[in-house]
Amino acid sequence: MNAPASPRRIGLGLAAVGRPGYLNLGRERDLPRDRGVDAMRRRVHDLLDAAWAAGVRHIDTARSYGRAEEFLAQWLRDRGDLPGLIVSSKWGYTYTADWRTDAATHEVKEHSLAAYRRQLAETRRLLGDRLTVYQVHSVTPDSPVLTDRTLQRALAALAAEGVTVGLSASGPAQGDAIRAALALTVDGEPLFRSVQATWNLLEPSAGPALAEAHDAGRAVIVKEAMANGRLAAPDPRAARVLDPVAGATGAGYDALALAAALHRPWADVVLSGAATTAQLASNLTAADLTLTDEQAAALDALAEQPEAYWAHRAALPWT
Repeated sequence: MNAPASPRRIGLGLAAVGRPGYLNLGRERDLPRDRGVDAMRRRVHDLLDAAWAAGVRHIDTARSYGRAEEFLAQWLRDRGDLPGLIVSSKWGYTYTADWRTDAATHEVKEHSLAAYRRQLAETRRLLGDRLTVYQVHSVTPDSPVLTDRTLQRALAALAAEGVTVGLSASGPAQGDAIRAALALTVDGEPLFRSVQATWNLLEPSAGPALAEAHDAGRAVIVKEAMANGRLAAPDPRAARVLDPVAGATGAGYDALALAAALHRPWADVVLSGAATTAQLASNLTAADLTLTDEQAAALDALAEQPEAYWAHRAALPWT
């Protein structure tokens, strides 16, 4: 049996609320009809207030999350000193949707030295010294950051300033990307001290590599624990697996999905992607949930083939 997790191991990710369009399911229900800048700023600030009051101490954002860094920066200025808060952001994607949900392209990926310098400057202008962790966004095995020594040295220079340098991984070969990143050193020192990856009951394939990262002393952050909403509103196949555990524990589907990630011993932080304060409150109940070994094993039956999972994710509409 696994013990309940600390609520401080749940962080808040801003991917779903820093811009009007995203690929999570249920956005028409979760977000206001008016998704103007002011409305989304208020939504982000309400979520941040609720998260801080509930004990959440890790906020995750990215340059490509629309105006999420800006909204977060405004909240930080208004709230003043927030002891113990960790702010992680990411560079490597540029937001291109111009605050539209029907844009042909919502973000453009570029892992170059020029993109890093430009986006670090943008992040610094907004977050200043509140930036704790800066991650390369969505590293795959063919990402230039894994071979570009000049870029690696630039990242090491940021680490020398006291910012934790990390990466997020995506795609069916996350494990390969994570292991390649763990092997990188600059002047004998590990380059990446933090690893963020998708892990959920449908797509657990990164688990062994994340365990290796944890054992090597890297911080491990889990994203997309609810599979972009697929586990919060499961299809009939997933519901048949989830329902007996939900019935036995009294937990909602969202809490079960997050608890499954929290109970992995290598998971340091599991991100909630809540779009409403009610969702956040429900997500946070995962910290109090205990799963038996039998229940955890039953939930493991939900796993899909990685290629199938990522193909399904790529087909989700931005709404």
